[in-house]
Amino acid sequence: MHLVRYRHAGGDARPGILEDGEVRPLAGVAALEELWMLSPRELATRCSAAAHSLGVPLAEVELLAPIDGRTEVWASGVTYEISREARVEESERAADIYRLVYDAERPELFFKAVSWKVQGPGGALGIREDSSVNVPEPELAIVCNAAGEIVGYSICNDCSSRSIEGENPLYLPQAKVYAGSCALGPGIRPAFEVPDPYALSIALRIVRDNTAVFDGVTSTARLHRRLEDLAGYLFRGDRFPSGAVLSTGTCLVPETPFTLEEGDEVEITIEALGTLTNSVVRGPAASA
Repeated sequence: MHLVRYRHAGGDARPGILEDGEVRPLAGVAALEELWMLSPRELATRCSAAAHSLGVPLAEVELLAPIDGRTEVWASGVTYEISREARVEESERAADIYRLVYDAERPELFFKAVSWKVQGPGGALGIREDSSVNVPEPELAIVCNAAGEIVGYSICNDCSSRSIEGENPLYLPQAKVYAGSCALGPGIRPAFEVPDPYALSIALRIVRDNTAVFDGVTSTARLHRRLEDLAGYLFRGDRFPSGAVLSTGTCLVPETPFTLEEGDEVEITIEALGTLTNSVVRGPAASA
């Protein structure tokens, strides 16, 4: 079962569940953000009730980014060893910053996107025109309710400008937050259906001119941080009445000097969560 946001027959966006190839509406729920105001038990009850409603074939609906309303996307950095080494390599003048944060008690967390800027399945990823190295970052995303409890999992593409961040760590917001820099989907798998989030394979495939230019596989078993700790720090000094999505970092990024190009297709597959596919465009207007 996946919680999804979808549009059917040109109608308005609405929340539902995807199961056995059919999408069913969530009765009495106008937006996904309403679900993140519930306790895990209440959420499970809503999902169970929707499973018995009348559905439509998946082929007849358009899946949208599974986020709406006031729900925000945040992200974590340097949570895998290889991510630490990559940041050190590209940031020689500030390498110690990344070495220190990897082992520090407090994780690196940063704002990524408001809901209306998040791309969904098939949406366009953006690459900055003022950056020479742009890469996708396939990540497990945790969905937290208003109380900070992990209630679901999704796939996030935390796109990044490595050349801008490498020039100066203070440029992180510009390297991470721009039009088309965040994609989420295809849905959200309820936490009660994922027994071990630390044993999920993550695959990244980049296709250019019908040819794979990158193929890689890793696992959340290599994650250096505990998911509950990441969520705890996010909620430690802030409130999220409509819940929050927190992308948990990556260890699967093409080595420099690889950079995305317009027309590339990026596929991220996470075990038990599905596949998120997006195309690549250049500049903010194209990814709006």
